[in-house]
Amino acid sequence: MSEPNGVMMQYFHWYNSPDGNFWNELTENAEELANAGITSLWLPPAYKGLGGGYEVGYGVYDLYDLGEFDQKGSVRTKYGTKDEYLKAIKAAHDAGLQVYADVVFNHRMGADAEEEVEATPFNPDNRGEVIGEYKPIRAWTHFTFPGRNGKYSDMEWHWWHFDAIDYNADEADQNAIYLLKGKQFDANVDLEKGSFDYLMGCDLDMDNPEVREELKRWGEWYIDTTGVDGFRFDAVKHVKAGFFKEWFEHVRHYAQRDLFSVGEYWSAEVDALHYFLDVTDGRVALFDAPLHYNFHAASQAGDSYDMRQIFDNTLVQQQPALAVTLVDNHDSQSLQSLESPVESWFKPLAYALILLRAQGYPCIFYPDYYGACYKDRGNDGNEYEIWMDSHRWLIDKFLVARREFAYGDQYDYFDHPNLVGWTRLGNEEYPGGVAVLLSNGEGGSKHMEVGQPNRTYIDITEHVDEPVITNEHGWGEFRCNGGSVSVWVPQD
Repeated sequence: MSEPNGVMMQYFHWYNSPDGNFWNELTENAEELANAGITSLWLPPAYKGLGGGYEVGYGVYDLYDLGEFDQKGSVRTKYGTKDEYLKAIKAAHDAGLQVYADVVFNHRMGADAEEEVEATPFNPDNRGEVIGEYKPIRAWTHFTFPGRNGKYSDMEWHWWHFDAIDYNADEADQNAIYLLKGKQFDANVDLEKGSFDYLMGCDLDMDNPEVREELKRWGEWYIDTTGVDGFRFDAVKHVKAGFFKEWFEHVRHYAQRDLFSVGEYWSAEVDALHYFLDVTDGRVALFDAPLHYNFHAASQAGDSYDMRQIFDNTLVQQQPALAVTLVDNHDSQSLQSLESPVESWFKPLAYALILLRAQGYPCIFYPDYYGACYKDRGNDGNEYEIWMDSHRWLIDKFLVARREFAYGDQYDYFDHPNLVGWTRLGNEEYPGGVAVLLSNGEGGSKHMEVGQPNRTYIDITEHVDEPVITNEHGWGEFRCNGGSVSVWVPQD
């Protein structure tokens, strides 16, 4: 974490405009975000993808092309040029923000040429089931990067750098995953579908020494080129877990400075997250996907959800020092592959739960802050228009409370299914404390200790007008409205 009470922002979503102006937007917004209380930014994949200037970044083609070379139909990426990217990072650093780069190590897409290789087809839904003969196939696995022409790295990628693909040019209509000659599915990956090693594209073989060394060289180059402060690792449950520890320790040693890292292990099963953390010796934090799913369920259930259980079976409950807490992200937003959005009415409650408590490193989602409107096709083939409300006004209030008051001991009052709260007592540097009360049903009040006797508290959200005065023992009767949250801070 960048500093005490640090706050990350996922500064993008799936449907940001592909007009190439995104890095310039960040340059303009960096100081404003820092002043609001954001301390770090997780930026989208900055390198050239399969879709060139329209690619979000996860269909990664060339890690070395940050919007510098004419490849895949454009020089710039979706977000802008390399120079604009580096300028945006400098603006963020000048504003006091740390920058985390999004790193995709699982796969490559958009190969430049075919190669012939022998392979065995497996059932995509059961990677232990062979569904055809071992045979020659034609595979798009040769990456030459002609636009870059060997600059920064002269390595070309061939079929032996990958362990599996999902496309055989000789049988384009077959639904299969092809395990390539001499390869095996990795261990230490998620066990969904028997082995979730394969996700998409050309799956990198992390047992290949050329692959490991090239990715380490790229990490050195990226640190030298961009000066980023950490990394967000994509799709870690699909990659041999130990590689992330190996790569991150190598790059951190090379940089000779502290770096942060967080992985996306997207699973509702908290035990799977614990396993990854054990294998990586806690070197890589994880996003708290189980907490997101609790928020999603609570937002759909309304007052029938028992708020006393909101942290049950979550990473922030069980390993808070390694939990990056979030409400939504680019995969969970509507019309995306892991669609599980948190309903708008519940988002203020959810953000209070991640921003104003002692545990976890909270991450704000770009469209929850700025709002968004976009169109896409759903799984049923129909096109939908989605509106995401901006909660910036309240999030900014929470950020003030986090920065100025959310310190010291935490007392929980999770003793009612629809009305829960907590207090932070403050410390010597940040005295005064804060009391938070939220309801997913009717409004109400709760007698809570904030540690400040005979002191007046006001609701910084302005949802409740009448102030609260604590008694001689530092207790007060704090209130909130139905389906709402109130954050009580010292009036002075």
